[in-house]
Amino acid sequence: MNINYKINPTLSTEEFIKILNRSTLGERRPVDDLECIEGMIKNADIIVTAVIEDKIVGVARAVTDFSYCCYLSDLAVDADFQHHGIGKMLIRKMREQLGSKCKIILLSAPSAVEYYPKIGFTQHSSAWVLDSSKEL
Repeated sequence: MNINYKINPTLSTEEFIKILNRSTLGERRPVDDLECIEGMIKNADIIVTAVIEDKIVGVARAVTDFSYCCYLSDLAVDADFQHHGIGKMLIRKMREQLGSKCKIILLSAPSAVEYYPKIGFTQHSSAWVLDSSKEL
């Protein structure tokens, strides 16, 4: 399987939505809100794609300061191509763009909770989320 990894490629909203849906991450992303999806792509600091024969089979999308922290907001691999190391390589390629002291932070999809410890992540017990619908 010849996989080409691309750093910060041109990624259309349609391509992004397709890979989100093929990975099941689309269930937890606003795939019906094109304006939001466009903003997610436009305002990302790092996007890495995995491509096989012109088909995107994986994507990692992150926002970062490149020095201290990087929030890996999306890691999506086409369900037909999972368990081949693509997710791990997407993270590795993204990490290569970061400073040596920059840590990667993410919120796991419920179905991926078992995956991250296997590739070296440690669980953090005090992460908090404030949903946009909640008042302060």
